[in-house]
Amino acid sequence: MDSTEIGFWDDRYRANRTPWDLKGAPSLLRSYLLRNPGPAAALVPGCGSGYEVRAFDEAGWTALAVDFAPAAVERAKTVLGPLGGCVRLADFFSDDFGGPFDLVYERTFLCSLPPALWPGYARRVAQLLKPGGSLVGIFFYGEEPEPPPFPLDPERARRLFDPLFTLEGDEAVPESDSLPLYGGKERWQVWRRR
Repeated sequence: MDSTEIGFWDDRYRANRTPWDLKGAPSLLRSYLLRNPGPAAALVPGCGSGYEVRAFDEAGWTALAVDFAPAAVERAKTVLGPLGGCVRLADFFSDDFGGPFDLVYERTFLCSLPPALWPGYARRVAQLLKPGGSLVGIFFYGEEPEPPPFPLDPERARRLFDPLFTLEGDEAVPESDSLPLYGGKERWQVWRRR
């Protein structure tokens, strides 16, 4: 099945086959938010279970989480309880989210997309951000014999983001913030919109 199809993700969420689900917000995000408290606005595309919405809320941010898979949206609304209203069924590439945003959060969304869609992702993130806003999160690097996930490599990331963004932060993701599916292949990065 094609990872660009809603059914690909709906089937996995309904069967609880979600090896990319950390079951919480990563400590790297929480640390970032401690250093950058709100009020500010964030967009969380491909939100899955939506745990990060709570971390943004606790830091004084307003977050909008979106996913195009109904099962993911249902799960996120359940996980978030009173914050479930921050989750919307939407297409990242075409829907209107208001904005612009101070930050777009990345965790497993880019690597779920076939590389042919990556230039559109980078342009869309830049379009949704305020000037000087940031694309922040955990990016998957390395090799994958049977994607998805589709990993980046440093040169491809540079070509993808450099025209629109400046890399301002880059560090290895600690084991506590990673999953076996991605172990040792993730980078916490901050890309500032030019």
